[in-house]
Amino acid sequence: MKMTRLVLLFLSLSLVFIADSEFQFASYYGDYMVLQKEPSKALIWGYGDVGANITVSIFKGLETITKKAVQINENPGIWKVLLDPMHDSGPYRLVAKQYYKEKVQSITLQDILFGDVWLCSGQSNMEMTVSQIFNASKELAEAAHYPHVRLFAAALTASQTELRDLAKVDLQWSLPTAENLGNGDFTYFSAVCWLFGRYLSDTLKYPIGLVASTWGGTPVEAWSSKRSLEKCGLSENVKTNIERSPFPELVAGPCDYSVLWNAMIHPLLNMTIKGAIWYQGEQNTNLNTDLYNCTFPALIEDWRKSFYDGTEGQTERYFPFGFVQLSTYQKKQQNDMFPVIRWHQTADYGFAPNAKMINTFMAVAMDLCDEESPYGSIHPRDKQNVAYRLLLGARAVAYGDPNIAFQGPFPNRMIVVDTGSYINITYNQKLLTTHLSDNIYEVFCNSKMNEDKEDVFDWIPAVITSASSNLVTVSFKGCQNVTGIRYAWVDWPCEYKQCPFYSIDGILPAPPFVKYFTN
Repeated sequence: MKMTRLVLLFLSLSLVFIADSEFQFASYYGDYMVLQKEPSKALIWGYGDVGANITVSIFKGLETITKKAVQINENPGIWKVLLDPMHDSGPYRLVAKQYYKEKVQSITLQDILFGDVWLCSGQSNMEMTVSQIFNASKELAEAAHYPHVRLFAAALTASQTELRDLAKVDLQWSLPTAENLGNGDFTYFSAVCWLFGRYLSDTLKYPIGLVASTWGGTPVEAWSSKRSLEKCGLSENVKTNIERSPFPELVAGPCDYSVLWNAMIHPLLNMTIKGAIWYQGEQNTNLNTDLYNCTFPALIEDWRKSFYDGTEGQTERYFPFGFVQLSTYQKKQQNDMFPVIRWHQTADYGFAPNAKMINTFMAVAMDLCDEESPYGSIHPRDKQNVAYRLLLGARAVAYGDPNIAFQGPFPNRMIVVDTGSYINITYNQKLLTTHLSDNIYEVFCNSKMNEDKEDVFDWIPAVITSASSNLVTVSFKGCQNVTGIRYAWVDWPCEYKQCPFYSIDGILPAPPFVKYFTN
């Protein structure tokens, strides 16, 4: 990662205020930007002189499409304008003017589009550039064919206090080019974000704006506000003990609580957006792992309310939020931290959306392992399937297409057969059965007693004896009493795209689950 980009700034809020006499936009408005289309209103804001009158106008050629005015009344000199709802189209010219003490200042932004704006955030698997993924040369060559997909990337910045504006920008609004999409390793622009946006553009046929705010080797706590962490019992005064990433492939970013929320999310809250996608969790296999089922849903809820408030209700209160369930890391040294985080990413439901995570969608990635990745196996290069699975979720959840299948098979009924050595598992959809494994299911079994003659339960393998339509039967031996079952509960459950069960079209793998039986 380029050292010039690894800037760790602990700034006070006052450092990002612009002097009263300087009339300008906030950091993330520029030529080529995409603003959120109807039915929402795009919010525009910037800095100027207290007492000044501000107008913001949208032009199509010489025609004025809309014009809004506001006065700056309070210190610091901040102005905000809500535009009229705009249809997905363009290009437009946006002109902001300040009238102050008989002086007129004007700023013009060119080639402005209206469409859907998506925020992309997380750690290094979201940060990986297009140059790092499979078929990189082809992907980079095709970038120029998507001039209506525009890119913006925040710089790596951390702060102990909430900043009003971004302290630094890595990539100002730009058209997609091979240089912007493949600018080194783990810099800009995010491959998952780009591919998701490109697939959306192919589907929707109108402009897409992509805003990347990512930093590798960072935990969910760094991206969370203090108030959301407090809801999960984490004090604002607690600092993490992680000096570096637990994974040798990662260059760890800042892990202190809220420092990335403060510097890389809070400044964006005045931006009207359509939704967000998220790829993070690896760092939390070593930090507050058992709390992730609280901290992640709390982050989603807090971001939603904050963007809603920050845009005066123009960003939807429960805007769609997509996430990638963790892929794989270690094949030879299996542990259960990755499956635990995968489970907690769903608030322990196993699927999304669910009662605790409404209007969310999930891309399962545990079958996209990449042992030969030059960036370490924790960084698989198949980001195309990740983005496509996110696309399916977005089409169903964010855009309400009832004909889109976006979830893999999930069990809705499990019965222990009377003999106590079989379990019938009924899934909620027909299964495409591929590579069956004797180790993919395990049962929680009482098979012995300790010295005090107390029952001891262990997880033991269960063998798949039959699988057809939507019914799977597993068998096990030597179990006096079975009280639970789990599926794919290891770091590396199967080889590349060779998990046992997929949706009938072969696209969506059955996600991992754990189920304890009650008497």
